Amino acid sequence: MGNREDLLAGAKHCLRERGYARTTVRDIASAAGIGMAAIGYHFGSREALLNAALLQALDDWSEEIGRAVAAAADAEATAGERYEAVWSEVVRTFSTHRPLWLASVEAFVQAEHAPELRRQIAAGHTEGRRVLAAQLLGTPQEDVPDGTAHTLGTVLLALLQGVMMQSLADPGRAPSATDVAEGLRALTAVLDPAGSEG
Repeated sequence: MGNREDLLAGAKHCLRERGYARTTVRDIASAAGIGMAAIGYHFGSREALLNAALLQALDDWSEEIGRAVAAAADAEATAGERYEAVWSEVVRTFSTHRPLWLASVEAFVQAEHAPELRRQIAAGHTEGRRVLAAQLLGTPQEDVPDGTAHTLGTVLLALLQGVMMQSLADPGRAPSATDVAEGLRALTAVLDPAGSEG
């Protein structure tokens, strides 16, 4: 790897070990085995490097979820079965990737005072909506209509973030994939009682 890639790897390591707010330039340089000046040269600032590393780590997570879901859901799976398969993997990562999720919450708080980070998070949300809608629909991302990504994807992203926060705050009573799916069925029955009876 080159220095830039080493720095990203070192920053991801620090995010997992120390979190967003507690990671220093010295921590990253030490983890990457590179001088501190390289951070400024390649990224301009500690924050820019941590932001890039966090977004890369979340992309890695998304790909991991996609692979796990593809392996778990067969071609004959219903949308409901695919949805539970997605949520089984997502909920599992709230414990296996806990430091990453905590770092993402920290970064979200930091974004209030960092317009570039806020822009990057917003762009990540836009992509995340499409990814989540595609996983549920069992279709390639490029085939998801913009309207579907914005509506269905928005609800899925809101659920993801809400369940994540509940899981981080109270791991022992975190919602399961079945809880989420049953809750959505109950919500559908309330919003469309005639449809749920048919």
